Amino acid sequence: MLKVICVIGHGTNLIPHFIKHYKGLYVDEINFVVYESDLHPDLRNKVEDAIDGEKGVKILDFIYDRVFDWERVTKEYNKFTMEEPETWWIIADIDEFHLYPMQPRKIAMDCVVNGWEIVRGGFIDRVGKAGNFPQIDEEEDIFNQFPLAGFFRYPMSGACPNKICIKKGHVEITPGQHYAKILGHTTWRWQGWSHPQIAPIENYSVQVHHFKWDSTCLERIRAVANVRKDYSFSDEYKIMYDAIIKNKSRIDIQNPEFMFEGHVWRYNHYKNWKKLINKIISI
Repeated sequence: MLKVICVIGHGTNLIPHFIKHYKGLYVDEINFVVYESDLHPDLRNKVEDAIDGEKGVKILDFIYDRVFDWERVTKEYNKFTMEEPETWWIIADIDEFHLYPMQPRKIAMDCVVNGWEIVRGGFIDRVGKAGNFPQIDEEEDIFNQFPLAGFFRYPMSGACPNKICIKKGHVEITPGQHYAKILGHTTWRWQGWSHPQIAPIENYSVQVHHFKWDSTCLERIRAVANVRKDYSFSDEYKIMYDAIIKNKSRIDIQNPEFMFEGHVWRYNHYKNWKKLINKIISI
């Protein structure tokens, strides 16, 4: 079995695009955990309305907790995936759209044959054609709405770009879904990304196209910064917010460090991927 799980605390306008994208990867099931908070108290109804009538899509649970607690988000990912320890799970927040070098079901099969239990990848940030933050249109293809692909969040604020993308159910992941725990050790501290339970990067790295950067992102980034708590990574968000505001509320797409490219719809379209993933796993 290959299932998707998404803990959703905002971004209901992305749900139709999310479902379409992951159904296109021929997964068996798409699951949501709805994370309500004081900031989004009506999230339950919005998610239920957005998935109404969608085959193979369901809500696993509704939770209510303090806003922007990424540790709690990861706890929910671990809780539900570990209940099905032999299932293969795609882990994706609502604004994370994976592109794979081959069908994810084939990747899972290769993992079974070789004894791997984790497939990892890294962020590619998506923005509008002028470095702006588009308003999401439900009808237009999401990749077309964010035509530029690059890598600015880590250079701008130090945000970790590593992601655990596919894992076997029993594997525990760390806050932010950045790393895994194996025998009590995080993967980056113990044998790093060359750990024998991780699929080799040369052939199995996943692009996590990040559609966080829509017309609502500045308000959300500021809200996270204002939490002023470690569990929300508020310091990082404050740095990011200040940097974007300083650049007139858009991203500097001419900055060579950000590695922007246009016309990226498929895995092999992003020409700098090999260079970027090697950078990401070194962080």
